[in-house]
Amino acid sequence: MLTARGQTVDKVVGLKLGADDYLTKPFEMIELLARIEAILRRAPNRPGGHNGVYHVGPLRVNVRGTEVMRDGKSIGLSAREFQLLRYFLDHRGTTLSRNEILKEVWGYSVKTFTRTVDVHVASLRQKLGDDPKEPHFIVTVTGLGYKFVA
Repeated sequence: MLTARGQTVDKVVGLKLGADDYLTKPFEMIELLARIEAILRRAPNRPGGHNGVYHVGPLRVNVRGTEVMRDGKSIGLSAREFQLLRYFLDHRGTTLSRNEILKEVWGYSVKTFTRTVDVHVASLRQKLGDDPKEPHFIVTVTGLGYKFVA
């Protein structure tokens, strides 16, 4: 946030509402640039290059074009399946809990109990041609959640 409101309570409220940083006017441009660089350093490193295309084994996922292909053949995904796949790709190799996936992909409260994630993962596996008994892409981590491993 960039604002003229410099009271401590304003800063606390701004940060609690989701601001990554809080800078009050007047400010020096060099400080603003340093803060932006610090936030960018903390941002997750997104695999797939600058062009937004992931190549994972036989899969090619074009994030900008919302296109998924396996062995050169287009795979039709729903918008939510695509969001889920992208979240997995952005967090490749990380075990993701169902609650985290619900919160980040669906925007649900972590107090919500639902099988939505499991149903969508099963559908995504099927469409990607991933055998749930011997998965090559989305692995179930028993008692914890899922991990994209390819």
